[in-house]
Amino acid sequence: MALPPSPQPRRVMSPCKGICMMDPRGPYCLGCKRTIDEIGRWPMMDDQERQKIVDELKARKLSPL
Repeated sequence: MALPPSPQPRRVMSPCKGICMMDPRGPYCLGCKRTIDEIGRWPMMDDQERQKIVDELKARKLSPL
């Protein structure tokens, strides 16, 4: 009897909120708080890079800029 396939690890999903506008006062998107570089590179990043950015987003949201 064959074992069921092991579950694939979950991918780090994009934090995009669909409010895609850069903050004129700072370097972040008003919706997701990523930089334009992070947004552009997101599809090419591995999960470790993505998770690092996601971990930084909470602090960015609390920051005035």
